[in-house]
Amino acid sequence: MAKYLVETYYNCSFKVSHYLDNVDEAELSNLEKREDGKFEILDVKLDNRKTKSLDKNSKNIEDKKQESKKIDLISENLKKQSTLREDKKIFLKKQNDVANKRFSMPDRRKGYIQKASIGNHKVYLHTGEYEDGKIGEIFIDTSKEGELVKALMNNFAIAVSLGLQYGVPLDEFVSAYVETKFEPSGKVQGNDRILSATSILDYIFRELAISYLNREDLAHTPSIGSGNDKSKDIEIYENEDQNQFLKLVKDITSKGFVRNNYKKKLVDLSDIRINLKGKK
Repeated sequence: MAKYLVETYYNCSFKVSHYLDNVDEAELSNLEKREDGKFEILDVKLDNRKTKSLDKNSKNIEDKKQESKKIDLISENLKKQSTLREDKKIFLKKQNDVANKRFSMPDRRKGYIQKASIGNHKVYLHTGEYEDGKIGEIFIDTSKEGELVKALMNNFAIAVSLGLQYGVPLDEFVSAYVETKFEPSGKVQGNDRILSATSILDYIFRELAISYLNREDLAHTPSIGSGNDKSKDIEIYENEDQNQFLKLVKDITSKGFVRNNYKKKLVDLSDIRINLKGKK
């Protein structure tokens, strides 16, 4: 024979669906009396749990208290588990909301334009950057192509831009499109880091990977200024004044244009630094 009675209380949310031929006051007022509704449970949450002893001959009050404490502890743990599940649902919902959020580009933005020729077909790559230098959009213009191909390239660039603004890493696009093969292809002219490409998309995402991700493995020529002078450059620009100038350069220049080599580009901007110091 059972010794305990456990009563569990739940909060339940459900909905009842009715199919009506007409919607009027009389029909709506009689909905609660109808028994043909379709019930659907939406949510069930644990509210409380009570335990009662059915053993009337029990004389040990202390044992009862101990058992009651154990039962209360179990009930509390169940409540905590239920709360954790709810918190997890809320967290996942927030994560999903963040993942689905679009980070719009600033109205005035940095970027660069790269002109190149692939198999005698001119390609103009335009980029747009966020304030921190992260790429957020691209535009692709081509020559010697029909209206259909131009429209496809324009819409492809829009799709890539939307992906970047919704948080898709540039690495994913690079992995997907580098080494794709279709015409035009062949020798590349006008780009100092890429000498040949197997397609327009191969060329575009090689250029973006080199400029924004420092993917030197995708370049065909070494970076200008790389080599033994690297450690020397770091030593030259260690004082506070030059670091402030480096920050200024980062704020006003395109990360893609300088290919993230700000310290090397400071050598080329030494005259500007002198002029800025003179105006203080």
